[in-house]
Amino acid sequence: MIQRIQTIYLLLASLVSGGLIFVFNLWNTIKEKIFVVDLFSKDIVVLKAIPYMFITSSFLSIGAIFLFKDRKLQFVLGRVIILINLFLLGLLIYLSLNLSGETLVSEKGIGMFLPILAILLIVFANKAIKKDEDLVKSVDRLR
Repeated sequence: MIQRIQTIYLLLASLVSGGLIFVFNLWNTIKEKIFVVDLFSKDIVVLKAIPYMFITSSFLSIGAIFLFKDRKLQFVLGRVIILINLFLLGLLIYLSLNLSGETLVSEKGIGMFLPILAILLIVFANKAIKKDEDLVKSVDRLR
């Protein structure tokens, strides 16, 4: 059913991965604030992968909402989204540690922690999906 709590969690995870990337910056340089969308114009492949991973995570979260009839696939898709966000978080941490010194980068932005929030929301959604699956299995046993 689409009116379940996991739908809200998945929708929020999609908004975090797809919407808040336009609001919160990843890091500040002396000249400008770098947002996720700005990384499309960079020449380095690793930097170009970051926006694609955010968008993929967002689309998979939306897709998982409509898989409410197949809870097992929805649960597996949630785990895939968690893996994407974990890889994205690791990539962002790696880049933040390897950015050139404080002469160019004055501070890291809150956008670097968006994958953590998305992971947390997907974990809550998977917990609710598992709870629904267990409820359906218990009812099937009674028949």
